[in-house]
Amino acid sequence: QLVESGGGLVQIGGPLTLACTASEDIGHPNTMGWFRQTPGSERKWVAAISWGEGSTYYPDLVKGRFTISRDRAKNTLYLQMDNLKPEDTGMYYCARSYFAAHVATMPGHFDFWGQGTQVTVSS
Repeated sequence: QLVESGGGLVQIGGPLTLACTASEDIGHPNTMGWFRQTPGSERKWVAAISWGEGSTYYPDLVKGRFTISRDRAKNTLYLQMDNLKPEDTGMYYCARSYFAAHVATMPGHFDFWGQGTQVTVSS
């Protein structure tokens, strides 16, 4: 099971860090990623990391503001979000993929998901 935490209400321009902890061994994924979803919309990829070597990938909409990292010893994934904008509001999900990190950008590339944590950016 993947369990996200750290969501909440944050002011525009503020920081927030999310965590995703595996309650049991998640196997040997190639990639772990974060997605964001708002009501009525598909899940949108916001970050991915190669679980083994640590290479990171971001879409342009968050590049320079979001940082994904992982602690393999703790089976924990993180998402540091800085300079948050109202459009960053949404439910954030972590997920596991056996696709390579540089191609794992679609929900269909991921096979195991957490329940999500809500992030609301407001003035």
